[in-house]
Parts: sequence; structure tokens; C-alpha cells
Amino acid sequence: MSKRDYYEVLGVERTASVEVIKSAYRKAAKEHHPDRNHGDTEAEVRFKECSEAYEVLKDDQKRAAYDRFGHAAFEQGMGGRGGGNPFDFASSFTDIFDDLFGDFTGGRKARRQNRGQDLRFNLEISLEEAFKGRAAEIKVPSAVACEVCGGTGAEAGHKPEQCPTCSGIGKVRASQGFFTVERTCPQCRGTGRIIKHPCKTCQGAGLVQKERTLAVDIPQGVEEGTRIRLSGEGQAGLNGGAPGDLYIFISVAPHQIFQRDGHDLYCRAPVSFVTASLGGTIEVPTLDGGRAKVVIPEGTQTSKQFRLRGKGMPVLRGGGMTGDLYVELLTETPVKLTKKQKELLKQFEAEAAPGSQPESEGFFAKVKEFWKGEA
Repeated sequence: MSKRDYYEVLGVERTASVEVIKSAYRKAAKEHHPDRNHGDTEAEVRFKECSEAYEVLKDDQKRAAYDRFGHAAFEQGMGGRGGGNPFDFASSFTDIFDDLFGDFTGGRKARRQNRGQDLRFNLEISLEEAFKGRAAEIKVPSAVACEVCGGTGAEAGHKPEQCPTCSGIGKVRASQGFFTVERTCPQCRGTGRIIKHPCKTCQGAGLVQKERTLAVDIPQGVEEGTRIRLSGEGQAGLNGGAPGDLYIFISVAPHQIFQRDGHDLYCRAPVSFVTASLGGTIEVPTLDGGRAKVVIPEGTQTSKQFRLRGKGMPVLRGGGMTGDLYVELLTETPVKLTKKQKELLKQFEAEAAPGSQPESEGFFAKVKEFWKGEA
């Protein structure tokens, strides 16, 4: 049985915003929820169907993949988790339901709340470093487990005690209509424990601020805005919770010679009007520190581009592929001419044969035609 289009499942347009998609899923989830449709297998199928659609469409990257490849984007070899399903339904549905009804469901959200925060680190590199790649050391201030109390938050000789309100569960139950729901315990904030004798070093938090030195590999071909994730290198979690992740955002500093566009590089090279007229060769630098020769044909006009294949940026994870270098020639007008040089130039212009300056001749021919039409 072929899958229905995810947008059709939720009844939204393909251009719908995340908020519209979320609202549509909330409505569909309530309508087809198994608790409201006991024994209705069709409702259960619809419930799973709309949950699967929401799991994909709420995520920008998954949605982009789906818009381009459809359901095939999550099949074997296209980013799925080993099989045909784009996600594990049991765990992913719980995440989805927590996103929408987190205030009423406690459970998984309460267990996740002790996870440490993710951190962001901005790292600027040069274009040469983006070309070659590099190993960098960064210093990151973050919260780590307190060494004095071992992260428990309790003073030496004492331990955290079970919360009397939730009996250590971290959740309290309440009835709302036909639902029996769970909330995070307000006294212990979901930890299930309270600290009567807090550690003096961390004030009971279990965490202290510390600067850590981390090593990160910057791959060849990295671009402006690239994000590198270091799993588990974010803030430490409370009460033994899992640490967050560290995201390194790359920015590339402007270069004095080259401009970058994707995998290609561009540079401008000035040449004398004599070289542009008579032809010749020039040498231009390449980002790897080498040199490349550009042969200039006779009569080359300004802004002419020359393409040097394979002299651009490495393609990130491109298996050795590289972009190209484009050299744009700019014909330079001489300044500070001597009297003799000026006379020679005037003589040159006076003796110039028809067709020797095609650009200007063509332009002024059009101007004359334009003026005739206006008259």
C-alpha cells in the first residue's frame, strides 16, 4: 500500500508554515487518538499516519528532503534509519506528543529536562584555512559537574533526599476532563530529589563554570555558516543528566585577493593597455600558494574572464573534487604621461584604422541611430 502525501495527510498546503502544520497535527491527533477511538483500527492507522507526517514536516531538513525526493528520501540508502521508516514510531511519537502537549504529559519531557544545554561557539577562519583544512583548539566556557560534590549538589556527608511531594517520581498526576495527565513536580522540578544541605561550592546546583580546551577538525572546503557538532561537549546536565552538544559555527574572513562563490574563486588582475592590445602572458596566484599562467590573446577587452580549471576550492566531502578559478582582466589606463607619450597617443588615435576599436565604434553607431530617431 503506497503512502499518502504528508501534506495531504495533515490537510495543509505545501507552503504551510511550521505553526500551521503544528496546528493541523494537534487537531488530527486529538481526533484520531486511540483513547478516543477504542477498538477502531482505522483511527489508529490514521493517528500513526499523521504522526509520521508531522515528524517529517516539522523538521526543516527532513521537510526539504521530502519536498525533493518524496517518501524515497527516507527509504534504505536515502537517510532512513536502516529500514523503510523515516523514524522509530514509538519513540518519535512520544517526542511529537511532548512537543504539542508537554504541559500535560510530564513523562518523557520530565526525564529529558535534566539534559545539559547546547552551546554555540563562533569560529572565524581564513580562506586559506578553509582551503586546506586545519586542526583548531578552542576554549569554551561551560558548566561542568562540581568536583567537590560529584555533581550531586549536596554537601559532603549528605545526600539528596527523595521528594515528599512526588515520592521520587518527579511527576504528579492530575485529572483534566477525560484525561489523566502528569505534570512535572513543582517542588523538585522533575528531579525526584531535594537537597536540604547544598554544596557550598556550587550552591546546590551540582554544576560550576569552567573553561575547557577542545580540539576540532576543520575539513577542507568548509563554507561560511557551516555548523560542526561536537556531541556531549555542551553544558553538563543537572543531577547526572546527559550533557548537551556544542555547535561550532564557521565564518570565513574576507580575502585581499580572492572572492568565493560556492566552490569557485574569482580574482581581478589589472593589465596594461599595451598587453591587452598586443597580447602576452601574466602570472596570477592560486590559493594553494602556487602560480598559474594566463595567456592573453591580442585585442583582449577589459572584463574578459579566463577560467582556470581545478584551481578553486575543494568540495566539502566531494571525494577530491575542486571548483575553478576565474580571472577577470581589467585594462589599466596609464597616468602621469610625458608630453611625448601624449603626442604618440594622439597620433595613434588619429591613425587608427576603422574597426580597430569595435566596442566604441559599435556604441556610437547606435547612439547616432538613436538621435536620428529622436529627430
